[in-house]
Amino acid sequence: MEPAKIESVQKELDRLAKQDVFIHLETTNGAYATHNDESFFSSGAYIRNAKIQYEHGKITGPSPFRVGLKMDIGWVYAEGITHYEVDEKGRLLLAGHDFQGKLAVALEIGTTPFE
Repeated sequence: MEPAKIESVQKELDRLAKQDVFIHLETTNGAYATHNDESFFSSGAYIRNAKIQYEHGKITGPSPFRVGLKMDIGWVYAEGITHYEVDEKGRLLLAGHDFQGKLAVALEIGTTPFE
């Protein structure tokens, strides 16, 4: 993965808009991170292979970025995006890493389901 660049990510979001896509969205501050403080509250969210169609996607902010997908009836968004890549299947893979390099958020968009 390479550092997210607004122009590059926006181009990929535009490429995948207005068609059926599958998304993988995961946020965590516990599953990939380790915490020694027992009082720390850990939370996360996970969704895989949700089939959606978004009207347009947008990447905003100074890094770390927010990426939003506007649908007819609402939004899907991920906050804290720092890196991206397009894989060999043409899927847009977005990730946000914390200051220690641990994965904090992932948003992946593709035209085929994820394994």
